[in-house]
Amino acid sequence: MDSVPAATALRVTINRRRKVVRLAFLGPFSQGRQGAHWYAAHHALARLLSAAANATVHAYVYDADEGEEVIAYGNGRRVGGEKVVYEDAELPCPLEELDDAAFARLQSRWPMGHLAYVYGLTRDELLRIPKAPLARVLPLEGTAAGSEADAMAALEALLLGPAQPRAESDVG
Repeated sequence: MDSVPAATALRVTINRRRKVVRLAFLGPFSQGRQGAHWYAAHHALARLLSAAANATVHAYVYDADEGEEVIAYGNGRRVGGEKVVYEDAELPCPLEELDDAAFARLQSRWPMGHLAYVYGLTRDELLRIPKAPLARVLPLEGTAAGSEADAMAALEALLLGPAQPRAESDVG
């Protein structure tokens, strides 16, 4: 997996309302601004998932001070993407002249805003997903991973939620 150090875990976070699942490596290499740059260069998981799931998988990098980038993968290949470096962004007028509503509209056209739209979320909702309460940290091999069955049970509980009672039917 793109030379991921052994002491890592995978944080799985979901937004059930929009059926969005976020996977993020947890480790010293993935924290803070350094982590954003690490993610910009490591997309093996997104490529592999896009091929295995036969679905589009989006990898994104968000650095609140520097910029944002979204890369789309399909069938194991890069199929699109966009990047904005904030200091180079074209603004319709000087930043100090933009009110909050105009700036929010501008941000909605940047990569994270567009990805949020694709998922049916607001930009703020998308940026809050890493802190969502519906999350599990799954240790990877080489750590305190525990049994694979425990990890699968935790992942199923997160993705499927509590078992819903089935409606009884009169039809026999």
